[in-house]
Amino acid sequence: MKVSIIIPFYNCAYIDQAIQSALRQTYKDIEVIVVDDGSTQYVEKIQPFKNRIKYIRKSNGGTASALNEGLRQATGKYFAWLSSDDMFLESKIARQLAYMNSIGSKVSYTAFKTIDINNKVVNEIHSRRMNRDAFQRVLLKACPVNGCTVMAEIDLIKQAGWFDERLKYTQDYEMWCRLSLYTKMHYLDEVLVLYRVHARMGSAKHGAGMVKESQHIQRKYQNFFKVVRKKY
Repeated sequence: MKVSIIIPFYNCAYIDQAIQSALRQTYKDIEVIVVDDGSTQYVEKIQPFKNRIKYIRKSNGGTASALNEGLRQATGKYFAWLSSDDMFLESKIARQLAYMNSIGSKVSYTAFKTIDINNKVVNEIHSRRMNRDAFQRVLLKACPVNGCTVMAEIDLIKQAGWFDERLKYTQDYEMWCRLSLYTKMHYLDEVLVLYRVHARMGSAKHGAGMVKESQHIQRKYQNFFKVVRKKY
C-alpha cells in the first residue's frame, strides 16, 4: 500500500531536512511529493533530491492549494502531510500504517515532539484517545491534532472534499472537523513527528488571522456536530 508524503514548500530554509526525513522512512512503498508554492528562496535546497521525489512548481496560492495539488497528483492509497520545516521519525509511516491496518482506520494522528531551530527537543505533546462525540466536543474549542502527524486514506479526502483554499491558516483544522463527520479519527499515542517551533512559522506570524478563522470554523461545525450526535 503506497503512501504519498506531500510536502508543501514556500521559502522555507528547512526544506532539505524535511525531504531527507521523508526519504529515510523504513517503509519503502512511498512517494515524496514536494509542491513548490511559488517560492523565491531556498529552492536550490531541493535540487539534490529531484531524482528521488516528484517536484511540482505552481504559482503561490497558500498551503491548502499546495496540499490539494499534491493530492491530485498522488498515486498512493494513503496521504501523509509533512510541513517543510518539520521532520518525520524514520519509523513514522511504518508504525502508523500498521496501527491503522490493525484497527481498520481510515484516518489517524499521533503524538509529537517540538524542536527548535537547531533540532533540539523542547517538549513532547500527547493527546488522548477519544470517542467520536468527545473528539468533536474538543474540536469546537480548539484543534487537538497536529496536521503533520495525520495519515488518511486519499479516497476519504476525495469523498469529504479538498482542503478549503479560502482558509489561509486553519485549513487543517477545518479538514479534521469535516472528516469527523465521515469517520472516527483514531489516535496513536506514539511520538512519530518532530514539529519545529521558530519565529518564522505561520502560527507565530499570523496569530490574529488564525483566531478569526478558528472562530468561524467553530461556529460552522457546532450545528453539523449536533446533527451527527443525534444519529449515534
